[in-house]
Amino acid sequence: MPRKLVVVGNGMAAGRALDELLSRVPDAYSVTVFGAEPRVNYNRIMLSPVLSGEKTYEDILIHDDAWYASNRIDLRCGVAINHIDREAKQVVGADGSVTDYDALLLATGSSPFILPVPGANLPGVVSFRDLDDVEAMLASTRKGGRAVVIGGGLLGLEAAAGLAVQGMDVTVVHLTPTLMERQLDPSAGYLLQRAMEQRGVTIRCGANTQAILGDARVSGVRLDDGEELPADLVVMAIGIRPNAGLARAAGLQVNRGVLVGDDMRTSDPDIFAVGECVEHGGVCYGLVAPLYDMAKVAAARLGGDATARFSGALTATRLKVTGVDLFSAGDFDDGGDRQEVVLRDVARGVYKRVVLKEDRVVGVVLYGDTADGSWFFDLLRRGADVSQMRDTLIHGQSFAVGAPMDPVAAVAALPDDVEICGCNGVCKGKIVQTITGEGLTSLADVRAHTKASASCGACTGLVEKLMALTLGTAFAPATVEPMCGCTDLGHDEARRLIRAGALKSIPAVMQELGWKTSGGCARCRPALNYYLLCDWPEEYEDDARSRYVNERVHANIQKDGTYSVVPRMWGGLTNPRELRAIADVAERYDIPTVKVTGGQRIDLLGVRKEDLPAVWADLNRAGMVSGHAYAKGLRTVKTCVGSDWCRFGTQDSTGLGVRIEKFMWGSWTPAKVKMGVSGCPRNCAEATCKDVGVICVDSGFEIHFAGAAGLHIKGTQLLTRTATEVECIEVIAALTQLYREQGRYLERMYKWADRVGVDAIRAAVVDDAGRRTSLFERFVVSQRKAQVDPWAERAGGRDAHEFTPMANLKLLEAAE
Repeated sequence: MPRKLVVVGNGMAAGRALDELLSRVPDAYSVTVFGAEPRVNYNRIMLSPVLSGEKTYEDILIHDDAWYASNRIDLRCGVAINHIDREAKQVVGADGSVTDYDALLLATGSSPFILPVPGANLPGVVSFRDLDDVEAMLASTRKGGRAVVIGGGLLGLEAAAGLAVQGMDVTVVHLTPTLMERQLDPSAGYLLQRAMEQRGVTIRCGANTQAILGDARVSGVRLDDGEELPADLVVMAIGIRPNAGLARAAGLQVNRGVLVGDDMRTSDPDIFAVGECVEHGGVCYGLVAPLYDMAKVAAARLGGDATARFSGALTATRLKVTGVDLFSAGDFDDGGDRQEVVLRDVARGVYKRVVLKEDRVVGVVLYGDTADGSWFFDLLRRGADVSQMRDTLIHGQSFAVGAPMDPVAAVAALPDDVEICGCNGVCKGKIVQTITGEGLTSLADVRAHTKASASCGACTGLVEKLMALTLGTAFAPATVEPMCGCTDLGHDEARRLIRAGALKSIPAVMQELGWKTSGGCARCRPALNYYLLCDWPEEYEDDARSRYVNERVHANIQKDGTYSVVPRMWGGLTNPRELRAIADVAERYDIPTVKVTGGQRIDLLGVRKEDLPAVWADLNRAGMVSGHAYAKGLRTVKTCVGSDWCRFGTQDSTGLGVRIEKFMWGSWTPAKVKMGVSGCPRNCAEATCKDVGVICVDSGFEIHFAGAAGLHIKGTQLLTRTATEVECIEVIAALTQLYREQGRYLERMYKWADRVGVDAIRAAVVDDAGRRTSLFERFVVSQRKAQVDPWAERAGGRDAHEFTPMANLKLLEAAE
């Protein structure tokens, strides 16, 4: 019969201990896990990318509900433990439950330190420790305003960078003269401050907080010199304390943290402890690598290995701010018995300092180029004699092994016990052994089996080099296809960095992201223009020079050099006035061909370029606007006559199609978008081969998407069903916005859906009502600027269809 193991805490250390235990003795214990948070285990060190918008909560999950279920673990989310009865070997939950244990594992983590100043408890003052804190900060960013981050250490700077990316005006208040003074020397601290300021963050070093201001809510921060900084949000990020109260109340030996021996046992041999709540050898650890080492030892002991020991750990620091590369480890204080080797490259923004004592590395600071961080850290950890490489040491591992042009050879020279992945504590030997033992051939497989590079991703390059070393020609890296020859970045990488770095112009993108050419090319400039337009719709001005010719002239060029003009006909409807205007224009400007299109519109073919402004002006006077037949955006909404005329019609499909088109015209998308609305399942509007299609049924509306009827023939997927037109339009707009934010430039909707998965799209747009609303609201914001007729602007006319998308939707809601 399995023994009973109770785990108090469901953070990263507890999760790693369970991973290790299940891999050793999968059936030895019946496991119950109590977590104070109302959610499963996630990667806390990746909260910063969630705050900045680079990742979502789903991206940072470590163990989902299915994992606990498949391993027969009884997970009690949202249930804290109030009491440990060591004599009865029971824990008592906040919900009143009593659970027996044979062995108990404490992983209660840490609590944020809150400055004991007036106003510290005001609403709007938060810490930065868990997902609730991040959600509170994101809620504040949606309102805009000012944020003050107290603390210029690792977490404080990551919080500041994330809030700045989300649009807040951020000031960091830090007590000492330089940032991250425990990890950086003054030179690196200066470079870091400059980099943060370039990202729009104001840095106030040498400043002390006297009080938090406000009545019902925080309104500012007062410094000890009397200066007051206005603030709508204050983030406390000045340190943590081991959460040892439960252990102390149970009578366990506690100093700053829960005291443990090398076997991770507390003063009670049946109770183990791991993570930030622990004190070992007089040290409390706050970085993840030593916590994982503790977890491994605790799991080994629980599994019967009496030899496993934790003997302390050196730690290294990396900053998770996009575009800022920083690595620090060891002791870099000055001393008479020490020497230092320094490299400064001002033009590249690179600073390296290695501190030596008796020909051994005792400290290292790298800024701007951190590729050799793991190698320097291994030299420090092993106490290696570096006297023979003293002259080339600062240039890194490749020079040290005599292979400056062969990075794979440099990795081959690393010993098996060197740590490759600091986030997850994975060494070179384990990665190589797992690759060969499990027959792994892809980076995704290595991540799944070892967790190497699965967190911050900084070690991905090293892991791929190890795979190339181990597999030889059998390794085919999943290389990112560059946008063009001007950059090594793929579309997804470039777009993520644009958002993360708050880059709002094409020159800014090319400068900050290291474009190889000064002006870009015809492939990258249109893509960048679209990404900037979509990500910053209220701030970025569309760059006509970065458009294709059809979009620049607002008409489709034909093979003879003339142009095609297609006025918009809402939902395929027209009237005598519009038809007369089209006929008059065709006669007046000698337009040779007038054709009805498959999208239920009329195409004027053979228009001379010099006649375009006059043609636009004449059509505009009749109330007609551009049909955007040339655009990477909404083209048409094809409809049938629906219930107004057809005896089979179930709903007003024509009216709905018109309302959708008037709400969504002018919208920018990665590629063209065509829609259709059919009034019954007979589907006369061919809605099931469109990018987005609606089938009207007796009970409401079926929304389909990701179809195609061009070079590729593809039926749509059913997204969801709605009961009202308002809900139908909201879902379609949210879907379009998700496509806008995730789609690669020129990627049709069906290809995007194939790439990201229909289930993921449905989860975001249908299942998550909050995210759907957020997507819809972002779409509306962009439409305020997009719904301007380009023909009217170019011809000097007046847009006869001026309205706001929200007003259109409110009219629809009122009608219903």
